[in-house]
Amino acid sequence: MPCDRAEKRALIFAVALVAVAFVVSCCVGKYPLSVPEIFTIISGGQISDIKRNVFLTLRFPRTVMAMLAGIGLGMTGSVYQTIFKNPLASPDIIGVANGANLGAAVAIVLFGYNTLLTASLSFLSGLLVMLLVVSLVRKTNQANTTTYILAGIILKAVSEACIMILKFFADPEKELAAIEFWSMGSFGNITASKLTAILPFFLAGLAGIVLMRRHIALLGLEDDESRTLGVRLKLIRSLVLSFSTLMVTSVICLSGLVNFVGLIAPHIARLLLKRVSFASSVFASLAGAFILLVSDGFARSVYSAEIPVSILTTFIGVPFLIYFMRRGRARRA
Repeated sequence: MPCDRAEKRALIFAVALVAVAFVVSCCVGKYPLSVPEIFTIISGGQISDIKRNVFLTLRFPRTVMAMLAGIGLGMTGSVYQTIFKNPLASPDIIGVANGANLGAAVAIVLFGYNTLLTASLSFLSGLLVMLLVVSLVRKTNQANTTTYILAGIILKAVSEACIMILKFFADPEKELAAIEFWSMGSFGNITASKLTAILPFFLAGLAGIVLMRRHIALLGLEDDESRTLGVRLKLIRSLVLSFSTLMVTSVICLSGLVNFVGLIAPHIARLLLKRVSFASSVFASLAGAFILLVSDGFARSVYSAEIPVSILTTFIGVPFLIYFMRRGRARRA
């Protein structure tokens, strides 16, 4: 469904807001940079090596990753809420986020905290959980949204139990602290090489979601209606979930768990656009990017030590959840 003028204006405004947040995020931190200094660095002008290295090595890759994480979590949250027909669905609805967390915990306990190994096992573990969900659903011969959610809940519970076992045996001073910090989310370890490594997977997932946007809209209908319109539910749902998983795991494997963004961003989009469409998914991705850019900016500037980003996204998300609960009760009254 094409965008009307109001949606186009809203999307243009959202893009501008994200662009401003991106620039501000590049400027703030323990070593602040001004916009003219950033422009000088980009244009290759004369500036101190320290400022150049801070921007190119640390600040810019981190800001790009925060933006991509927001886009990925917001987009997949909107997709999950559409295909599962559940306003509380989020990227951990089928256990992918917890599976990625389990992979990171295994890497930390068995091999020590190595960022590359932790990210790799986290990514592979998230993909494995996705495959297990699809396999479990196929075994039941009931490929509907309820079965996918139940399969996700089962694997989420198993992942959490395994993580608790690893925490029990972990070294309290090093490994346990690393697991806890990773599970709270942070963009502090992002570098250009890590960003480049996950970018192809992220873009592949994003391209798949964009190309299947019409199928996603049809999956939002009742299953019988979708079948009547010629949708091959098992195949299409599995493909959509696979592309979504690529986006989520490519983000989580570097940033750790980031709470509430995938849940709240789609609600913001629907609240402002007043309907569910692919435009609302795009708006959700922009809302997610804005939330994470702002949260990450605060995370590295409001305190002497860096605050885990999930703490800030939770404080942003909880008021929204309360608002939606009150709004839903007012509608039923």
